Amino acid sequence: MKFKVEKANLINAIQTVQNVITTKSALPILSNILMEAQTGTLKLTATDLDIGITCVIPVDIQEAGAITVPAKRFSDIVKEFPLEVISVATKKNNQVTIDSDMCQFKIMGLIKEEFPKLPEFKDQKVIKIDQGVFKQMLSLTAFAVSLDETRYVLNGILFKISKNLLTLVSTDGKRLAVAERKLTIESDVEISMIVPLKTIQELNRNLKDEGELSLVVSSNQALFDLGSVGIVSRLIEGEFPDYKQVVPAPSENKMKVVRSQFLLAVKRAALLATPDYQAVKLEVFKNKLVISKSTPDVGESHEELAVEYQGKELVIGFNPIYLIDILKNLNEETVNLELTDGEKPGVIRISGYVYIVLPMRLN
Repeated sequence: MKFKVEKANLINAIQTVQNVITTKSALPILSNILMEAQTGTLKLTATDLDIGITCVIPVDIQEAGAITVPAKRFSDIVKEFPLEVISVATKKNNQVTIDSDMCQFKIMGLIKEEFPKLPEFKDQKVIKIDQGVFKQMLSLTAFAVSLDETRYVLNGILFKISKNLLTLVSTDGKRLAVAERKLTIESDVEISMIVPLKTIQELNRNLKDEGELSLVVSSNQALFDLGSVGIVSRLIEGEFPDYKQVVPAPSENKMKVVRSQFLLAVKRAALLATPDYQAVKLEVFKNKLVISKSTPDVGESHEELAVEYQGKELVIGFNPIYLIDILKNLNEETVNLELTDGEKPGVIRISGYVYIVLPMRLN
């Protein structure tokens, strides 16, 4: 194998695949990146056996071939290389040279055959999804995924596709996010799968604001083909809770508030939160919202916002992080927060989206 490549392109490709590599694996080969040079392109692959990611870049191929190289060491060498065009070649005994006229490195690689093969998705139906729409849906749901590994079915996002409707659902037991969007092309495949958080994070890193992705699903794996980048993921096995039972009917008791003002006020109140005293207090009056925080041995805060509200007066406590997460990811200038009473969940609804958050007991 021998090829020449622009340093910037190679660094970007390495960084794209390197995120999935774990240093704690018992298999040394999983610390490596597989490089395959063929017909004008270089394909880089990395995997931790649960998720695999590939990236294809244009290169000047002088000799086709394949080798695996230690990811961190190879990345460090390429980043520090003095010239913008790099030549990479394999020698005998799996030795890899990285050089130019002025500088040369030699590192040891491992043969391609030792690297785990990513699953193939032959003869499977392909579903096309707009990348910009998908990226927005992930931003509105990913933050509500549970990090509690004892509830493994909640450690990912539920993907449901039925005809021309894509639904993403996430919950950690204290809040629930449901995003729905119509697909541009109706699917004749019904899909229900739970995609792990690590895969979601890689999708977020690589999704563009335009273009399409191709989704292909097998029994326990999914492929997200973004063009030059492909992400293959194991799916979480198990039954996701019936989220529809949790979504309350729309309430007339709505507080309309400027989103940016509400976000900043909650952030300020959260400055006084501690692990034992997390809840921020919301007192809702006619056309007025009071946001306050009182933490023993720390301090107090009090802030008033003008809102549109004609319902009954009430007091409710929320974990400020759960409000901040949703408010910073919405684009709307104003939001409606549905409040029934101090013991019932708060609900934010916009077109194609519902966010439900349980109240906290005020200390």
